[in-house]
Amino acid sequence: MIENYQKVQDYIVKIRRELHQIPELDTNLPQTSAVIKRELDAMGIPYKQNTKDSGIIALIQGKNAGKCIAIRADMDALPIKEETGLPFASQNGCMHACGHDSHAAMLLGTAKVLNKCKDKINGSVKLIFQTAEETARGAEIMIEEGALENPKVDALIGLHIGSIYAKEVSLGNAAIVPGTIMASYDKFIIKVKGHGCHGSTPEKGVDPIAISATIISALQNIVSREISATLPAVITIGQIHGGFAYNIIPDDVTMEGTIRATSQEVRQMLSDRICQVSKAIASSAKAEVEYEIIWGAPPVVNDINIVKTVQKAAEQIIGEENIVSSFTAPNMGGEDVAHYLQQVPGAFFFLGSNNPAKHTDIPHHNCKFDIDEDVMWKGSAIFAESVFEFLNQ
Repeated sequence: MIENYQKVQDYIVKIRRELHQIPELDTNLPQTSAVIKRELDAMGIPYKQNTKDSGIIALIQGKNAGKCIAIRADMDALPIKEETGLPFASQNGCMHACGHDSHAAMLLGTAKVLNKCKDKINGSVKLIFQTAEETARGAEIMIEEGALENPKVDALIGLHIGSIYAKEVSLGNAAIVPGTIMASYDKFIIKVKGHGCHGSTPEKGVDPIAISATIISALQNIVSREISATLPAVITIGQIHGGFAYNIIPDDVTMEGTIRATSQEVRQMLSDRICQVSKAIASSAKAEVEYEIIWGAPPVVNDINIVKTVQKAAEQIIGEENIVSSFTAPNMGGEDVAHYLQQVPGAFFFLGSNNPAKHTDIPHHNCKFDIDEDVMWKGSAIFAESVFEFLNQ
């Protein structure tokens, strides 16, 4: 069986490299979706093009009736100029710096395997090619487009390649862990509205820069003093914009940041307290604050039963000794696969591709990020074996 999966490796690499050269952003991925549709057409697999984005929902119907399992792959890229030096590197100023090109390629590899043995499938398999994971919009659009219905999805699986859990997951190994494995991720915007004046006479204005500095310091106290040390939480300010001259106090300052949490309760509490603290500090200094929260994705929570199914499948491909079944702590990165897992039980797992010898140990979202392509067949194989395990049990 392993030999059969290894035969699809060359195909997966070919597709991954083609997709790598045409990275596209957010919800509009015309070139990427054209490649996906071309390959599905060649396999004779029916699919539906989304109406709201470039997402694609394909369906493999087994010989006999039964349950439905979905496999999800994201396919959007990042606004990063590639500096890998790869012969198939992107030239359009964007980059697949998170491995989504390989996710889509692995799902097509899985489709090729499953489509050839439909007579062994009791039920159906949905193939979800999703846009806009990086902006936390794609999964919600997919759900709105009916990805989990007609036929109704009973379970969903997906994976992430790379070095997200580099210390725990070695090259070619898989981490398949129950419970909360990744945090929520949301964006907030704080606009501090003061009153501009000359820098030599600060008493004539209300300084939003000084107020912003106080707010930034105070926000860190929320995590360190209002949340239990046993509950992971992060507040980070990533952008500050304000001022136009060295000697002028501006009218306003805008800050943007992210919050991360592993529970819905802490997630909501962080947003509420950022708003309250910011407005209170601004008010005490005769300023105002406009606060906006842009909800992204909830924590990623794996179902224990689906995890056991995927673990059993993975044992047949990489061996039990190469499966990580627990983490010391959840990763505080986020993934919008969480939206699906709020609707149906599922398992999202990690495939290690960090290989220093091939310089594939560079962090995600980096201009030199790359993956070790040699492990990609394992992702497709685990997907396919998980389908058989779930539908034929």
